[in-house]
Amino acid sequence: MEEIELFLDDAKDTMEKALKHLAIELTKIRAGRASATMLDGIQVEYYGMLSPLNTVASVNTPDARTIAIKPFEKKLIGEVEKAIRNSNLGLSPTNDGELIRLNIPPLTEERRRDLVKKVKQEVETAKVNVRNIRKDTNDDIRKLVKDGVSEDAVKMGEERVQKLTDAFIARIDDTFAAKEKDILAV
Repeated sequence: MEEIELFLDDAKDTMEKALKHLAIELTKIRAGRASATMLDGIQVEYYGMLSPLNTVASVNTPDARTIAIKPFEKKLIGEVEKAIRNSNLGLSPTNDGELIRLNIPPLTEERRRDLVKKVKQEVETAKVNVRNIRKDTNDDIRKLVKDGVSEDAVKMGEERVQKLTDAFIARIDDTFAAKEKDILAV
């Protein structure tokens, strides 16, 4: 029975990581408001190496529709601007020589629907990850029969894994509902 508890703890930890990964991916999907996290995936060439944007520049949001980026070194402004243009975020940087401004346009209804579809894809990926964790954990628990664990204990372990899976799927659905509401709010 102790082995089953270990497998359940591992499954819970891994499912928690899948949920955290979903949250990180959803922060990259903008909901019409400026957020410094929108730029988290952007890499800037800095002395021949790619570096995250937030390590070579300060990024802040002076208002709900603007992101301001100030490179720590003035000569990097062109590289930062180029990285933003190449990022596929659909943002047009404005460079004044010292500061780069990104104006976040209000979302159209069509764009909101597209973003909701993108969120659904991320949510489905998270659900698949959780179900795969359930499958792997159940496989591990079933192997314990060979080690002398009773079939009843294995059955109870599988039921607990299913309850854990159901709880995480519900949390993922709640996360989706909140993000969808956020995106569709005008």
